[in-house]
Amino acid sequence: MSLVSTDQAKADTQKYDLVFVWDKDLNSVLDYKEELETLFEPDTSKHLKIVKRDNQYGVIYDCNASLQAILKVIVKHGAVLQEAGLDQAFAVQDKGYHELFNVSYGYGPNLDAMKKNYQIIYTYLGKSVGKDLYIEQDEKENYMLVYRRNGDRSSTLVVAKRHGRLLRKKGIKTTITEELNNQVVYGESTYLHGEEEIQPASKNEEIAVLPTITAQQTPSLVVLRPEKLKVAIHGNAAKALTPEAIAPVTKPPKTTAELSKASNSHIEKKIERYIKQLRKKGKIRGDEKTGWMVYDLNRDISLVDINADQTFQAASMIKPFLALAFFHEVRQGRLIYGPESRRKMEAMIQRSSNSATNWVMRQIGGPATCQRLLTRHYSNLFKQLHIVEYIPQGGRTYRNKALPSDYIRFLRALWNKELPNSKEIRRLMSLPGRDRLYYGTPIPQGTLVYNKTGTTAHLCGDMGILAPKTKNSERFPYAIVGIIERSSRPSNYKQWMQSRGGVIRQVSTLVYEDLKKKHTLL
Repeated sequence: MSLVSTDQAKADTQKYDLVFVWDKDLNSVLDYKEELETLFEPDTSKHLKIVKRDNQYGVIYDCNASLQAILKVIVKHGAVLQEAGLDQAFAVQDKGYHELFNVSYGYGPNLDAMKKNYQIIYTYLGKSVGKDLYIEQDEKENYMLVYRRNGDRSSTLVVAKRHGRLLRKKGIKTTITEELNNQVVYGESTYLHGEEEIQPASKNEEIAVLPTITAQQTPSLVVLRPEKLKVAIHGNAAKALTPEAIAPVTKPPKTTAELSKASNSHIEKKIERYIKQLRKKGKIRGDEKTGWMVYDLNRDISLVDINADQTFQAASMIKPFLALAFFHEVRQGRLIYGPESRRKMEAMIQRSSNSATNWVMRQIGGPATCQRLLTRHYSNLFKQLHIVEYIPQGGRTYRNKALPSDYIRFLRALWNKELPNSKEIRRLMSLPGRDRLYYGTPIPQGTLVYNKTGTTAHLCGDMGILAPKTKNSERFPYAIVGIIERSSRPSNYKQWMQSRGGVIRQVSTLVYEDLKKKHTLL
């Protein structure tokens, strides 16, 4: 056998994976993986894994392919990456790095049982575990309760044994499992949201309650759901009801002019100084504009108003608006919120799936219909909303736009339960993900988080509600919006996304620290 044929035979037996990035910072790599998951279809995304080589972490596409096959994968994925402005991937032999491991506290088909154990572990093991405690779902639709430690095998085994001793009296056993990139279905923010929803229902909930009284009966109550019910019985007479007739009477959200502004806001000046320093150091370029808003939902007053009425690209932050449009049509009886639409909505909000987003838009009637519906029925929320396109391949959505103040008005109405199916929109926005307002900041564990990030090659942003606790164990909710948009594409997308995401996290930290001093937050 010739030397050439021997080398070829050896190459044919070797297995290769695709590498998207290597970096010493695990959080940066996790952020990048989440961004990749928005670009690729689920069949590809589920094979993305975090691995470690020496002192670096990497995102790989775990395909174990021959050299010839991996070259085809590089070409296929390369077009998507180039369209999104991301660096090209490259092949690496399936060796020289190792899998990462998590602590597991149980596996099986019973989600309710997992949630009960989640509560025990969350309260028993403390904040070092709670922020990274998740319930995952695998391809077999079984659930696994894990502490996403992303550590090596030996150190994770030590942690698992220690947790096992602590939880033995609770009847919870521990083991370790590879990081498999399973879908997350439950986390800290979801758990806290559920705990809050146990509280008595708000008077603004989307339910109408009408008395039913006859001569032979004592008064009773009938619960009506607008999207389903067409007829209510008053005694022996039937009266047709339209969805509008049984919709609750709610306090309309304030218009732009009615958003009260605090005078001489100290935190606004602090943010302005911080951004000015970054510009002076060249860490924010001259072709980048920023928008910041902070709104105290308790006192109903704006604390920060920086470029609040300038138009910015919306990116994925527009997706909760699409959820509102969908639920408006559900209330009108024109759409049904069933298992399929629920899965699509979760994919759109939690995993920022572009294909799921386009599915939602198609159900409503397309971008133009979404635009007309929201600006007609919710003109008190949206002042400069532009929904003009489906999400293009590669996620390069630059034409859909909104104002920072549009997000604030939406979030205010959401918190006050003034929107169709507010409870479900809040649940969707509480599903765990790597936000830029809470995750990676010193804001304490136990803070309620409802958010939606947005990222393109031109924009990095986040909008949401944070509700930390005060020393009196009460919630102090405030809405916060941070957007950085540039006119040109960065030469290093990963570095730019990481840097600007860090700026938003720092601004969120500044806001929290200022509020902590004034309102005795934990």
